[in-house]
Amino acid sequence: MGRKVHPVGFRLKSYRDWNARWYAEGDRYRELLQEDFKIRDRIKEEMPSAGISSVEIERFPNQIQISIHTAKPGIVIGRKGASVKDLRSKLRDMTGKVIKVEVEEISQPDADAQLIAENIASQLTRRISHSRAMKRAVMQAMRAGAEGIRIETSGRLSGAEMA
Repeated sequence: MGRKVHPVGFRLKSYRDWNARWYAEGDRYRELLQEDFKIRDRIKEEMPSAGISSVEIERFPNQIQISIHTAKPGIVIGRKGASVKDLRSKLRDMTGKVIKVEVEEISQPDADAQLIAENIASQLTRRISHSRAMKRAVMQAMRAGAEGIRIETSGRLSGAEMA
């Protein structure tokens, strides 16, 4: 087994921040961590086509502030903020706390790793050639200003009998 470094822990405070900013001890930590997972799952479940890259959660006493980083803020916000209000009420019912939701637009979605991965996955489910999907993603990312990109896929690509 090789020496593996956690990708988030390795980059913390150099050019990446924590995904959640709060502190708790003992059983309270476990409860809040599970609640964070449920919040993230609910947001991704409610808006699958919004191009959500990451969800940051910050906790205060009896209040949760959620920052949604998305490529398509119009889908997340909705007409006159209807989608955000609906999401806020569902999260308030789920957690029982005051929820503040901020929507932040990703300026270059073609250079965001999560969005590139979701794009390739959706192309593979639509039976587009895996080599074409990966080459197109690499070209778009390089055009968007990425200094480098590595894509790794596995499994029964293009319906092959062997992985």
